[in-house]
Amino acid sequence: MAQRKVHVNEAADSASDSDGFIGGDSGLRYLIVKPENGGMRDLMRYTVRGDIESFAKFVETSNDDEGKFALVGGVAPDHRWVIVISIVVRKILACFAKPLEWTGYLVDFLLNLLSQNGDLLGLIYNIFRGTLVIPRRDTEAFISTIGHLDGRVDLYKSQELAEANIGGGSVAGEGGLRANMGNRALMDLCMLASKLAYENAHVIKSIVNNHWNMHFVDFYNCWNDFQKQESTHVFIICDKPKDANLVLVCFRGTEPFDADDWSTDFDYSWYEIPNLGKVHMGFLEALGLGNRLEPATFHYHLQVNNTQLSFGAEIGSSKGSTKSMSSSIASDSEKLEKTAYYTVRSKLTDLLREHKNAKFIVTGHSLGGALAIMFPTVLVLKQQMEIMKRLEGVYTFGQPRIGNRQLGRFMEAHLVQKYFRVVYCNDLVPRLPYDDKTFLYKHFGVCLYYNSLYMEKRMKEEPNRNFFGIRYLIPLHLNAAWELFRSLTMGYMYGPDYKEGWFSTLARVIGLALPGISAHCPTDYVNSIRLGEEPSIQMSSL
Repeated sequence: MAQRKVHVNEAADSASDSDGFIGGDSGLRYLIVKPENGGMRDLMRYTVRGDIESFAKFVETSNDDEGKFALVGGVAPDHRWVIVISIVVRKILACFAKPLEWTGYLVDFLLNLLSQNGDLLGLIYNIFRGTLVIPRRDTEAFISTIGHLDGRVDLYKSQELAEANIGGGSVAGEGGLRANMGNRALMDLCMLASKLAYENAHVIKSIVNNHWNMHFVDFYNCWNDFQKQESTHVFIICDKPKDANLVLVCFRGTEPFDADDWSTDFDYSWYEIPNLGKVHMGFLEALGLGNRLEPATFHYHLQVNNTQLSFGAEIGSSKGSTKSMSSSIASDSEKLEKTAYYTVRSKLTDLLREHKNAKFIVTGHSLGGALAIMFPTVLVLKQQMEIMKRLEGVYTFGQPRIGNRQLGRFMEAHLVQKYFRVVYCNDLVPRLPYDDKTFLYKHFGVCLYYNSLYMEKRMKEEPNRNFFGIRYLIPLHLNAAWELFRSLTMGYMYGPDYKEGWFSTLARVIGLALPGISAHCPTDYVNSIRLGEEPSIQMSSL
């Protein structure tokens, strides 16, 4: 045991030189946090006695055993508790995954039962009359929990959108369409699209075609090979069916009652892409670019020269561990063709070829925001520069961190001023995964931050970047109380579009106990964009 401690100290001393990765000279470099590999007794042994060996059970790395112990032991003690909390949270989520899913179905059903029957009095009246309306999932009338939290569907500045060549204007090259922080009409479109992504395809199509007067292209349920289900959802729209100027790609975010989505947000596992940096493993899996059960699959999908969706020929040319996967991947080619990255890239290529003047925008809220910035990141990695030339911008809302500082430097060089990350106040999710010297998760680009008064600031990082800490507890809960009071007055202060219903108020009440969760709701993001002070287009303050 004494010899092992020597290895730990030596590794900790060299951590800064290796960018946080200790040992591991193989082609694959990764770290996977596996809550299922240990039990609560192991966590207790570590908590009470500081037993590194018990704690290391939860970590799988590309290193040998000594390297793994060195990595775990090299974590500063005051940061290890964050990993413990992550493990505990993910264990709890795994235990309650099914009850949470059933709760979601029940909440969705009850909310739609009330809304489709005219609220409580209408429901009682219809029951007595025998005209009760039973909600049917996956229909145009069935609205998600997120949709009931914030029912706004109309674009805030539709006239400005038309003037900006979105929804029927002239050619974008004439100067109307501009992706920048000053274009509130475009930001509002992206935020409403991000909120709309939580709905089913029928609802999305109806709102895009009938309320926005745009063209709905398609909605995709994409395969996640780790979760073994079609759990990544994305839709694509154009501003008009012919000669479009804008193509918008929108990824669905973290669903309130989906344990897998929340577990991904709290995950600290990463895969290192050579010359690019460490990337969140869960987000790669959501895009369909690998499976942690077979880490070599990330190597295959993220090869720079692997630019075509041709599963058979390319696998045969792969080296090392990916070569042995050729038969299994080829046999699952139908599922791989349904993964998010390949599906969106293929359709986007066709649309940009069809609409010669069109630029495209990628957007999403929460987990959807992470996928929205991951998508162009992989396009750059795989040298899809013809597509990237048509990128107008990436707008994300409440987005978690996707990788380390090296990844950020790489992407900042390619996106320049096309990436806009919006954060509202005490939203917990943009502070995940935890930013410390071991895991090295870092945001990049410019943060457009709104406080609880909807006052706007542009900064490199939102305040209280890691959220956790005793000194933040009282301010967080006081702010949640203020947000509850504010919600009761919004309709009087700003008009009926800002009036919050009983379900939104209930979410605010829950926020008194879980302020970081309630602040993640789309309501405050829509309000921030519509009520926030108009920013100057110039960014000299940065």
